[in-house]
Amino acid sequence: MSDETKRQDLRLRTKRFALRIINMCDKLPESRTGRILGDQVFRSGTSVAANFREAYRGRSRAEFLSKLGDSQKELEETILWLELLGDSGTVKPGKLSALLGEADELMSILSSIIKHTKSGLS
Repeated sequence: MSDETKRQDLRLRTKRFALRIINMCDKLPESRTGRILGDQVFRSGTSVAANFREAYRGRSRAEFLSKLGDSQKELEETILWLELLGDSGTVKPGKLSALLGEADELMSILSSIIKHTKSGLS
């Protein structure tokens, strides 16, 4: 699989992750907790895909790495909000397991890309 094909696959995968976050947020209860945590996870979860796309439009390797790092930060924040949704009882934890699993996989993939890119710098 070429690097371009992998990049396109990851663009689609991060977009699908964002769509899953959007769909989950639409189903959250209209409680204060649901609204506040929902707004937070909505922002961070959709930013993962946006930052990933920006990374591949970067004008330099440094900008590429910076945007991938931003995507990782948004993923970490998304994981926190998902955990809080489950731990607070707002969403049954079992309903969040697939999203949390995908977030962990995306984090591993981004970490690998960053590591590989940095090793190419030395």
